[in-house]
Amino acid sequence: MKGNTSALNSTYVIDGVTMDLTPAEILDDCLRMPQSEAKSSPASEQSTKTAFDPIVDETTDPSPTLSPIDDISPEKCLEKVMPLLGSPTGCASCYSGPYTKGIIAKTLLDCLWMHGHFRLSDLLLAARWRWMTKPLGNMAGFYSSVEAASEYMQGLGIGLKEYSFKESDKACCVDFKVGTISRNASNIIEYDDEEVYDLSGNDPFGSDHPSIGTRRAIPCKLAADPDSWLIYVPFDTCDFRLGNSLLGKALGKSLDIFPELGDADYFIDCFEVVREFVEDRIAVSAISVAGGGLLSALKLMCSDGIGATVDINGIMNSYDEKNEFRVLFSEIPGVLLQVKDADYDYIDAEFMLQDVAYYPIGHPILNQDKIAIKNVRNPKISDILLSLMNSQASEGED
Repeated sequence: MKGNTSALNSTYVIDGVTMDLTPAEILDDCLRMPQSEAKSSPASEQSTKTAFDPIVDETTDPSPTLSPIDDISPEKCLEKVMPLLGSPTGCASCYSGPYTKGIIAKTLLDCLWMHGHFRLSDLLLAARWRWMTKPLGNMAGFYSSVEAASEYMQGLGIGLKEYSFKESDKACCVDFKVGTISRNASNIIEYDDEEVYDLSGNDPFGSDHPSIGTRRAIPCKLAADPDSWLIYVPFDTCDFRLGNSLLGKALGKSLDIFPELGDADYFIDCFEVVREFVEDRIAVSAISVAGGGLLSALKLMCSDGIGATVDINGIMNSYDEKNEFRVLFSEIPGVLLQVKDADYDYIDAEFMLQDVAYYPIGHPILNQDKIAIKNVRNPKISDILLSLMNSQASEGED
């Protein structure tokens, strides 16, 4: 960055309009920590001492070029996507807002599976931006990312513990980590030879004596129970889209626009009911759905000798979606649960009580580790009727 400017503390002028707050002021409003540790952030301290030059930038529009997926099967797409799982992902500046919300959601989803007892609002996040300051539009994208992070965290009731910014020459990206208040000896609880950290009651309306562990409470691999159900729960109400997905990167194409993530109230409802299934051990196994989408998450759940059958016709009918690749590879935050057949009625009642949509998509299959995808483009009449019955019974509607 040129001149006496600061990504966090400079005033921003975007599309000729001066923003009311600096990024540091926006993020400082999200900071939450115990009074014993409360202190001004380095960014806010610096802003009171130094006058920075403004940052002037413009917003950019998404590319209008969208490429179809032709002559390739979902199975072949999966083979191309799997090697990319876990690789760092950045985002075009025009999609920095929903991208940032997606990263926050993925971070929180991974907490669902841990030992302990907590609610969503008991958690704190630490944020780290690594951002390219050029070309045109990137700093406007950074500002949008900060605004989106603040809006989403406040909607979720999540506090911010700390944040940082570092200039990058590679990509525009942000990552979040869930942090406990402190890790002093007095805050450690023994739980089956595991350290479970006391969250110290960050939220006055949260759990009594909340704590979170460092190990999973339930496995991420499918159990060998062919009668059990595989349940997909999207944690947002937006439509399936493939923008910025790993599938697009794998195919080297701009496939779609970015999904419009951001329904914080719905995320809270989904989080609370799924967390209950984890703490009560109703879920036999589970995994987060994010990078790579639904099909990639299911592949990660498979192991030697245990695969799965998949039928997404119910999802496609519910969303009036014609493109199966969107449903299979869109990176809308969500979860995959394996539940026993005997517990199906119970989880149906709980999801309906919270008005949360869920979709039974199949069952484990034994003696193979492959995923068998039922015909979507030309399903049989019996499959259509079955998927319609499932979708009507499984959307949390009264």
